[in-house]
Amino acid sequence: MKIGIIGAGFTGLSSAYYLSKKGHTVIVFEKDDKPGGLAVGYKEEKWDWTLEPHYHHWFTNDKSVLSLAKEINHKVIIKRPKTSSFVNNKIYQLDSPISLLRFTKLSLFNRIRMGISLAVLRYNPIWKPLEKFHAEPYLKKMMGRITYEKLWKPLMVNKLGKYAKNVSLSWFWARVYKRTSSLAYPQGGFLEFSKHLEKEVKKRGGKFYYNTEVTKFSSNNKPQISYKIQNTKYQIQQFDRVIVTVPSPLFIKIAKELPASYITRLNRLKVIGAVNLVLRLSKPFFTDGTYWLSMCDLKSPILAIVEHTNFMDKKNYNNEYLIYVGNYMEASDPRFKMSKEELLKLYDPWLKKINPNYQFSIINSQLFHAPFAQPIIPVNYSKIMPGFNTPLKNVYLANIQQVYPWDRGTNYAVELGKNIAKLIDESN
Repeated sequence: MKIGIIGAGFTGLSSAYYLSKKGHTVIVFEKDDKPGGLAVGYKEEKWDWTLEPHYHHWFTNDKSVLSLAKEINHKVIIKRPKTSSFVNNKIYQLDSPISLLRFTKLSLFNRIRMGISLAVLRYNPIWKPLEKFHAEPYLKKMMGRITYEKLWKPLMVNKLGKYAKNVSLSWFWARVYKRTSSLAYPQGGFLEFSKHLEKEVKKRGGKFYYNTEVTKFSSNNKPQISYKIQNTKYQIQQFDRVIVTVPSPLFIKIAKELPASYITRLNRLKVIGAVNLVLRLSKPFFTDGTYWLSMCDLKSPILAIVEHTNFMDKKNYNNEYLIYVGNYMEASDPRFKMSKEELLKLYDPWLKKINPNYQFSIINSQLFHAPFAQPIIPVNYSKIMPGFNTPLKNVYLANIQQVYPWDRGTNYAVELGKNIAKLIDESN
């Protein structure tokens, strides 16, 4: 079959890979100039590796993507970086049962209570019953109000904003259940891995159209995609099947024939964006080697500070120290429209609480936005999540809002791509 794939993120890349392995002809359309989607990378002049605009890593139990990396013989680096939390204006390592027991900002009773509550989720493989409950009441009841107010409420509110009270316990479970102390990262960066995957698809005759805007498609027995490559004229290609991997609002925009009832259903699914300010420094930001710092303060305008070069060696980046100052937020949030200078001015007092002299070592900075980055998972999400099949004949949807019960991430994008490829191959 001839299969058109809209989007060269990891769902599009992996579906193209698995379909091409089965002998199908695949053509991938991507509006960006390179593959990777949210994990796309960029490279400064003297860097050997690329860096993602939005922080990425894999857990060591991310079987789908790690198996794919092994299959195409792409080296993966595994390390155990340090994860900490910023509580009461001080950094505390909180990435193991031992470090939790040492966390004196909670009473011994509350530390043990929190550890048991997390263990109940960590070792419970059954998630479906949990989707009926909200996460917030569970955290308050099982861990105690003091623990919730000090640690979890700031993280929930700073990440999810007005949706913090509405998310399902299954969403929180997934974040605990899948977490591993050691983390993995593809050699060269995620863009290098994306290009390796693209190369494997091309070996089997697959094609990639970059800088290409898909404007619409019709859905007769053989769907037709209308697209434009930069300044060229509009072109049309016909396919046996089409896979749409872009966010649902973009699917609605290009699929003019979708029925109103289906559009209403997709519009019920909420997703918020991400904003990351990347700072290039000549000196380390963290003095204690922390890789990931969660900001547990409701007043903080920052969700997390991630020093990438405390995970991957700085020699790959011209011996620069790279930090992400990250947030999730709706595109309507005023911060989403701020310049990098305005954001740094907003963040500066909080960054100085951790490193008073960081500004003197700034080499440069970059600001990145992603309007569709974090799906919001309300209770009973499985009842409103769309399936692969759409009302348009031979047109399939596979995007970030369908990785449930897992949280967003390239591992689940690969798993999604593999599953949709299997469905289409079997439909032939």
